[in-house]
Amino acid sequence: MEEEIEFIIDSAKEAMDNAVSHLNKKFVNIRAGKASPAMVGSVMVNYYGSQTPLSQVANVATPDGMTITIAPWEKGLIPEIEKGIHLANIGFNPMNNGDSVIINVPPLTEERRIELAKQAKAEAEDSKVGVRNDRKNAMNSIKEIDGASDDLKKSLEEDIQKMTDASITKIDTLLTVKEKEIMTV
Repeated sequence: MEEEIEFIIDSAKEAMDNAVSHLNKKFVNIRAGKASPAMVGSVMVNYYGSQTPLSQVANVATPDGMTITIAPWEKGLIPEIEKGIHLANIGFNPMNNGDSVIINVPPLTEERRIELAKQAKAEAEDSKVGVRNDRKNAMNSIKEIDGASDDLKKSLEEDIQKMTDASITKIDTLLTVKEKEIMTV
């Protein structure tokens, strides 16, 4: 019974932590005005017949806050990189100078900032739903423990609720920081 309780608590904590870290990864892909290599992190390139992440076939850098440069390790990949950027549908128009691919990141309009803030809110809400589902699963598992007293079950449910509240607070904090980042001109 002791191991079963420990497993339930650890599983719930891990699942809730995963929801928070997943939100962090989602927030990296929501651009906040200044250029970042993470903006092209989802781009896949056809590299000798297989889809390969851009970061494995080229050096991605940001020489300034408004430009992303992509220097492929093989010059023949430039058209494939451009194609990959278009297919990723991330809203950038790549240009090439023969040696590298250059992306000028346009400044965000107020409309676009509001749209990105809404997107961030939606991602945060999805993460909260995930955390609540993890709580529900843990609570159901606690109810199914054989031989545990009602007091023990109540105590475990309170622990699960504290973990849930802590995770929701982390999500709210991440959202507040991201919204501030998005809305700052």
